[in-house]
Amino acid sequence: MPNTHAHSVGSDDTVVGSIDSGGSSSEYVIADISADGAWISMQADAAPELPAWR
Repeated sequence: MPNTHAHSVGSDDTVVGSIDSGGSSSEYVIADISADGAWISMQADAAPELPAWR
């Protein structure tokens, strides 16, 4: 079954990650800044560490 919600990647896409420490807890945010509303976040403490991504 194809993923109808998948975002196709093009040469103009820009995906960034950042820690948002505003508010009561820190959030790790991943966003495609070339598309409106294309972001996801999770508690920074629950985010995988870089060695786990390799």
